[in-house]
Amino acid sequence: MSGVYARRASRRAVRRIAVLTASAALTGTSILLTAPTAQASPPTPVSAATARTYLGQLTERAESSSTGYSRDKFPHWITQSGACNTREVVLKRDGTNVQQDSSCAAVSGSWYSEYDGATWTAASDLDIDHVVALAEAWRSGASGWTTAQRQSFANDLSRPQLIAVTDNVNQAKSDLDPAEWLPPRTAYRCMYARMWVHVKHHWNLTVDSAEKIALQGVLNNC
Repeated sequence: MSGVYARRASRRAVRRIAVLTASAALTGTSILLTAPTAQASPPTPVSAATARTYLGQLTERAESSSTGYSRDKFPHWITQSGACNTREVVLKRDGTNVQQDSSCAAVSGSWYSEYDGATWTAASDLDIDHVVALAEAWRSGASGWTTAQRQSFANDLSRPQLIAVTDNVNQAKSDLDPAEWLPPRTAYRCMYARMWVHVKHHWNLTVDSAEKIALQGVLNNC
């Protein structure tokens, strides 16, 4: 292994350890801080009761194939205003005391990851998660959309579809639905299910049977 790859592997290992430590104890280190008392967040999703109603209204159908899927078919991160693209807008929204440079890049601040309870002080440690992943959307109806519709979905700031979270956690989630993955921080699972159903209902996406059962189980305990 070359020196460059060794250093990258070492950094990834350190970050994985930091995430696990935060999830287990929520203690502060030079990278992890205590959760802020007032944290910005995505738009508030519908209530659990409304989410249960919406879930019943979604078309239940087996997921279609991923054939033809590409992230390039969901153009993101688009310019929102000035030099700011969607990622930078979400980082500013979801963070605390975020400072941006002239190109709108976040250069300082802190971000609390709702999925795992970790707080980060470097924007590079965060991914912007599509709550309903792009590939999941493709298999649930978006394959039939226009590129303009897919772009709107991938950059949707009006619904609870985008959230800044720990990058490793987002990568572990990948394109899995709630039957296969839920936030490791159990206190956020009700909110996550509400977000998921809100987004799918607004965009008229389908749910498969296992996904629906998993969502019902979470929402019934909210």
